[in-house]
Amino acid sequence: MPKEQEPRPAHRIRLILGDQLNAAHSWYTERDTHTLYVLMEVRQETDYAWHHVQKVLGIFGAMRRFAEQLRANGHRVLYLTLDDKRNTQSIPDNLGWILEQTGATSWGYQLPDEYRLDHQLKDHAALYGAPVEVADTEHFLTTRDELGALFAGKKQYLMERFYRVMRERTGLLMNGDTPIGGQWNFDKENRGRPPKTHVAPPPLLFDHDLRDVQQMLEKHGVNTIGTVDAQHFPWPLDRAESLALVQYFYDALLPHFGTYQDALLPGQWALYHARISFALNVKLISPLEVCMAAEAAWRADPERITLPQVEGFIRQIIGWREYMRGVYWAHMPGYSTLNFFGHDRPLPAWYWTGRTKMACLREAIAGSLTNAYAHHIQRLMVTANFALLAGVHPDEVDRWYLGIYIDAIDWVEITNTRGMSQWADGGIVGTKPYVSSGAYLNKMGHHCGTCYYDVNDRTGPRACPFNALYWHFHARNRERLEAPDARPGTMMRVGMVYRTWEKMTPAARKALLDKGDELLEHIEEL
Repeated sequence: MPKEQEPRPAHRIRLILGDQLNAAHSWYTERDTHTLYVLMEVRQETDYAWHHVQKVLGIFGAMRRFAEQLRANGHRVLYLTLDDKRNTQSIPDNLGWILEQTGATSWGYQLPDEYRLDHQLKDHAALYGAPVEVADTEHFLTTRDELGALFAGKKQYLMERFYRVMRERTGLLMNGDTPIGGQWNFDKENRGRPPKTHVAPPPLLFDHDLRDVQQMLEKHGVNTIGTVDAQHFPWPLDRAESLALVQYFYDALLPHFGTYQDALLPGQWALYHARISFALNVKLISPLEVCMAAEAAWRADPERITLPQVEGFIRQIIGWREYMRGVYWAHMPGYSTLNFFGHDRPLPAWYWTGRTKMACLREAIAGSLTNAYAHHIQRLMVTANFALLAGVHPDEVDRWYLGIYIDAIDWVEITNTRGMSQWADGGIVGTKPYVSSGAYLNKMGHHCGTCYYDVNDRTGPRACPFNALYWHFHARNRERLEAPDARPGTMMRVGMVYRTWEKMTPAARKALLDKGDELLEHIEEL
């Protein structure tokens, strides 16, 4: 792609990170030949985690298109590819020589979404004498510190309260001060199990040839996970394609999204999910425009798209997504070290290959490696559920989730993983650990019927591992979960589990604990 081989003099440098591709940002309202926009592909970002190859290709591909669009709109752009000989592979070091060569007297950046990058750029700004312009990304609906202020002094953050605040602020699905339909949340209607023969519309895939980018990664030894057909890269790389993906969701998928959003159906990795999280997280589209368009689609055809469908979708965007970002900035950097249960087991090796006899895990992991994507129930109640039941160290789980998904950026990954899925935060995010036995997985999908293991067996040689591990987890963590200083609501939510446990005979409890010990001892063979 065209480059400023030797950067011409500039008065101001503006850095654009790979997840800051917001064409509507106020930075771009005026064309200024004295401002140089800088985007860079650096090993600093490819190597801090073991990323899925589609994630690296997707971000680099989107960055390159964004740079070309800026140039087409009359802006000056310096784009450093990974193989550029001038590229030091460090953001601060590259900024240093660019500022020196251009003679710029000031530089600016948009607030990073990751704590790691936020502090790196702050440190660089402190070292460099020139004035620094720090701008908001103009993407999120809340500030970094807003959720922390809302729940100041509280042990637990209730997403439902935050969600209501967001509904009132945006006016989405509101009739004055009251929610349309008379209730805020239709989650109870969003737990349908599709028939075994049900076939959802195919996911909308794009067709990009990124073989040159893949060859560059391989040439320079960038280690990645997963697979890709780089000649037919399937994810959107610009705003127009992202909007097309959004429109396809409204047209073909939203009418059944809410009903089946928690469903697990073998062979259908996307089901009715929008798959717009990558486009959202690199800011090709905005959360408010997505939700406003969803509401407009519902209003235009309320018989085809019912209220529970659209409410479930909007809740994911303005509720859960904004909420998790707020938790991140309220608790970092300490949040990344939390380990409430003291778990220390390594992640089973088959998480990196998908080679396991458990059908639900095999499909979720293999699909993630193939598609760089899994929907939220596969992430929460399949892969994360097993990791929590098995006592895997949260660091290990974080590393896997941050790497394997195309939409995984630290601010959204760590709060969902260490908070929601592993309960390593001790209940800041959730009132109870999200764990289940095989019964839930069988209720939500059809994997169990073809699995090597028997979902109805607890302790036999081919018993579903989720069954014994569910009780093993609760038994070994009872003291922690029933502690007097447990988060509000935790004892109430887990009380039923322990009442059921107490009703079992001593022999039945011992059999479950012995089976759990056996499963953990042979976890690599499951």
